[in-house]
Amino acid sequence: MCIRDSYWDMYARGGMIGLTRGVNKNHICRAVLESITFQMTDLLEAMQDDSSIKITDLRVDGGASVSNIMMQIQADMIGCEVNRPKNVETTALGAAYLAGLAVGVWKDKEEISNNRVVDKVFTRQISQQKRDALYHDWKRAVERSFAWIEK
Repeated sequence: MCIRDSYWDMYARGGMIGLTRGVNKNHICRAVLESITFQMTDLLEAMQDDSSIKITDLRVDGGASVSNIMMQIQADMIGCEVNRPKNVETTALGAAYLAGLAVGVWKDKEEISNNRVVDKVFTRQISQQKRDALYHDWKRAVERSFAWIEK
């Protein structure tokens, strides 16, 4: 079974792997952020593989994007810029922009695009070797969740 199939394994279960007696709540919180970014890395790699299009930068928004730690981990894992706008709640804003475009408030998508203000751009800060080691361990952990419940 490949990593991509594991997300559809109804017998897989979540787990926390690699705990030691020294683990505290800060480690658990970071692990949650890492798991989200590693899952996104899996998804982005699958998209790149399927489309043959290389992702050169990632524009993010939403509540989780306010975490500088999470956005830095994401940049480290995908190896390209992660670009966060000042206004991270863009779902409603996007709907408003589309409505305004439909009724002529905005002349075109470029005019709307010019309204986006960047808050911060995150770039990779770890080596490719370190990234590959972290991602390898992630994949090993995911594999351990396969078929946890016996059919």
